[in-house]
Amino acid sequence: MSNEMNGAESLVRTLLAGGVDVCFTNPGTSEMHFVAALDKIPGMRCILGLFEGVVTGAADGYYRMADKPASTLLHLGPGLANGLANLHNAKKANVGIVNIVGEHATHHIAHDAPLTSDIAGVAAPMSHWVKSSASARTLAADGALAIAAARQTPGQIATLILPADTAWGMADGIAEVAPRTPPGKVSEVAVQAAAAMLRGGQRASLLLGDRALRHTCLELAGRIAAKTGCGLLTEGFNTRLERGAGRVQGERIPYVVDKALGVVAAAGNLVLVGAREPVAFFAYPNKPSVLMPQGARSTKLAGVEDDLEAALEALAIEVGALRTPPAHVAAARRPALPTGAITPAAIASILGALLPENAIVIDESVSTGRNFFPETAGAPPHDWLNNRGGSIGFGLPVAVGAAVACPDRKVVALIGDGSAMYTIQALWTMAREAQDVTIMIFANGTYNILRGELTNVGVRNPGPRAIDMLTIGRPDIDWVSLARGMGVAATRADDCETLAKAFAAGLQSGGPNLIQVKL
Repeated sequence: MSNEMNGAESLVRTLLAGGVDVCFTNPGTSEMHFVAALDKIPGMRCILGLFEGVVTGAADGYYRMADKPASTLLHLGPGLANGLANLHNAKKANVGIVNIVGEHATHHIAHDAPLTSDIAGVAAPMSHWVKSSASARTLAADGALAIAAARQTPGQIATLILPADTAWGMADGIAEVAPRTPPGKVSEVAVQAAAAMLRGGQRASLLLGDRALRHTCLELAGRIAAKTGCGLLTEGFNTRLERGAGRVQGERIPYVVDKALGVVAAAGNLVLVGAREPVAFFAYPNKPSVLMPQGARSTKLAGVEDDLEAALEALAIEVGALRTPPAHVAAARRPALPTGAITPAAIASILGALLPENAIVIDESVSTGRNFFPETAGAPPHDWLNNRGGSIGFGLPVAVGAAVACPDRKVVALIGDGSAMYTIQALWTMAREAQDVTIMIFANGTYNILRGELTNVGVRNPGPRAIDMLTIGRPDIDWVSLARGMGVAATRADDCETLAKAFAAGLQSGGPNLIQVKL
């Protein structure tokens, strides 16, 4: 290989050498040399999204399932800004992403052309690491730093700003990426404090989050629970929860504050493993922000920066549970297929009855899916991905990224109609990439969660203008036409029988399918 290369080529080669071999793209003029380098140099899979929120959300889904970062390619400050909502979600989920954001050539910035902006300022709130390359000869080294930042434990959002002249200028070669920093080791003091809380005579529970929700960690947690009698909780919204028949399951903290307060109170004192003390999603009049009851205590066994499996193993050894058969193992169970009108409970039963082994479930069902877990607990082993950041428009793009990471697995996306309209362009990418994704759109014609929130904040008898702002109608959205217009097979389900039939057919098709679910 000749050492003669421009900056863009040196960056692409550095990305590939650092294990970043997928690029979700939405490029513009200032990124054309990088586009040319992606074309010239073999090894990078490039996937086009028609909106930047699809690009950043897909990178989120990819990391969750591949356990390594992808790159994005975004156009200047406005392109980055369009992707910020899903970068926010990714950051809250401890996801690693390498953003490549084009910039005007350095000599052009002073002229304040129409697309000139403070890209570093735009990037900062949703990034852990931001740098603008100064020259073509430093670009590869800067790329290596971005990869190293994204690969940290936990994952980080790294944003590398790429001025056009650093992409077209001549470079020296590729740069070596520093080895990944190992996760932190938990102290003996933390292990002993956790063991003391579990054996202290008061009710106590493990509260699990992040990578503590993978199968091996859950099994260790189940052994500890069997030995000590402690409870098992998970956070309400999780990056990736491995669940299903034969796997240890915890109780998920509910979204609704009053219900969450009851669950957390019953859990007693909390040992935190990759999680923090639970807080309400929002503030409400006369309701607490922190969900811990007065008098309850917590102790941190391990944080997201630590080796959570090693921490749980050390705790299991400390309490003598390493060889104890685990408690809270979900038994295999397929609920009967329901008939008649579609309800949230009926949807849960259909999912539990038909969900295939090794499926990846992307859940942005918001209000419809709050009680999906009990009926799906006994389905064959599967992964369940939630939106930890709360910015809607998460589900369809994350499904794209998960399908790229795991092309041999079925992806099931459960999306509210209001959420889906934020990033509907993801359907086009699914069709273009022939992805095995089956989508349920819960078409209740309203931002249903906000109707409940209006009541929660004390508004009684809302008037027509308030209701109109929370209603998706006039005109109603024709999801079947939208999907077919972007190359995705689609159908309507008006009752349980047609929903079960459509869901089974979608899973069998091997390509993208959308079901408009009437609620």
